[in-house]
Amino acid sequence: MELEYEAAKAKIIEELTKKLKTKSKFYFNDLAKIIEAKPRDAKKIVNKMVEEGALEYWSSGSTSMYGMPGTGKQAHSEGED
Repeated sequence: MELEYEAAKAKIIEELTKKLKTKSKFYFNDLAKIIEAKPRDAKKIVNKMVEEGALEYWSSGSTSMYGMPGTGKQAHSEGED
C-alpha cells in the first residue's frame, strides 16, 4: 500500500502542477481520475495527502475541492484579518 500511495501521490502532484496555470482547485473526481482509482481507494489517498500537507482541502459550503497548498486566489487573502 505504501508504494502505491507514493506513486499515486507523485502522479497527483505532477498533474496538478502542470495545470496550475489555468486551475488551482480540483474536484475529488478529478483526482480519482488522475490516479485511475475507485472512489474508496482514492479517498484514502487524498485524505492522507491532506493530512501530510501535500494537498489542501477547500470548501465553499456546497462544493468541496482540493488544491496544492498556497495556490489560488484564496491563499493570498486567507491570512488577512
